[in-house]
Amino acid sequence: MKTKLTVIKIGGNVIDDAETLKHVLQEFSELNSPKILIHGGGKIASELSLKLGIQPKMIEGRRITDAETLKVVTMAYGGLVNKNIVAQLQAFGCDALGLTGADANVIPAQKRVNKEIDYGYVGDFEADSINVERLSFFLEGGLTPVFCALTHDKNGSLLNTNADTLAAGIATALSKKYDVKLIYCFEKPGVLLDADDDKTLIRELGYLHYQQLKDDGIIHTGMIPKLENAFAARRHGIDVGIKHALDLNKSAGTILL
Repeated sequence: MKTKLTVIKIGGNVIDDAETLKHVLQEFSELNSPKILIHGGGKIASELSLKLGIQPKMIEGRRITDAETLKVVTMAYGGLVNKNIVAQLQAFGCDALGLTGADANVIPAQKRVNKEIDYGYVGDFEADSINVERLSFFLEGGLTPVFCALTHDKNGSLLNTNADTLAAGIATALSKKYDVKLIYCFEKPGVLLDADDDKTLIRELGYLHYQQLKDDGIIHTGMIPKLENAFAARRHGIDVGIKHALDLNKSAGTILL
């Protein structure tokens, strides 16, 4: 029987709210099985960019990353956000290890090639390229990896990689060795028909229904990469849920079919 592993991704709105972040990190630290946390930090990166006179550019929730923006996201994701999360987890008795994909060569990637859009220093990777044995070494040693949204190209450059993609890729890679549960955790109770009305929660969502909601403009911007990646993981047989940060250990939320 495979060991249970929980992979949780938290986004910028959770990170920006100190009390919500504290709550979710405490609940995360109390999970008894091995676990991995992946975080974004887009809002902090955007705010820092503006302070430095760099205008953030986004396409369907994905950040265009030129050389100057790469410096900003490295400072924000790999430094400020990652180490604050690690420090808080240590306070809750969770022996966390802050990582990028470059550390221990866990997640090598390649710069995205797109004929229509130059995304800059944005990285794409295959789940098969993730070093499962190295990650297992950390987990079996009692450590909890905390990944920020950075990978590397094996030629000395970091790459900005969507945190939702990172979460799905890590969950998929480790599903060969572990019984993986993947949770996308943010400030809403799940996927909503009306983003301003929590009562419109969709409790179960299949891919065809998602495509229709996307075509109708009901699901848009940052929810698109989140759900595309969530369904990619689901196709590998992984149990995937989308939950409110305050309901991490509850059954509420949206379950993907």
